[in-house]
Amino acid sequence: MIEAFRIETHGPGLYEFTPELVDWVAAKSVGTALLTLLVRHTSASLLIQENADPEVRDDLHAFFHRLVPPATDPSMGYLRHTYEGPDDMPAHIKAAMLPVSLGIPVVDGRMALGTWQGVYLFEHRNRPHRRQVVAHLAG
Repeated sequence: MIEAFRIETHGPGLYEFTPELVDWVAAKSVGTALLTLLVRHTSASLLIQENADPEVRDDLHAFFHRLVPPATDPSMGYLRHTYEGPDDMPAHIKAAMLPVSLGIPVVDGRMALGTWQGVYLFEHRNRPHRRQVVAHLAG
């Protein structure tokens, strides 16, 4: 079973789409399975992260922005791929450092996430995007 989830972003940050996944998995009436997710873009990532305190998402975004600043930052002067703006190559670097696919066990028809865990698309670009995450459920 394959589904494509569309996630609208409005700039850098973490966008949770756990509820959509929960509903889709529940509708498939599977017992034990593996849910595999893949983001179909080279400037965004996927994360399983805490979904209770929004400060966690803010801090993660701030950390990666500090770790990999825009191409206009003097420390990034070595970058050559700058045709699509100062956030483009840094977005590719972040996506190379973070997962672009996830595997989540499904047990008794539910994703086996921890109490405070959610599934996020991590947008690394400044402008709005319509991102696509492909989900494959195999049991």
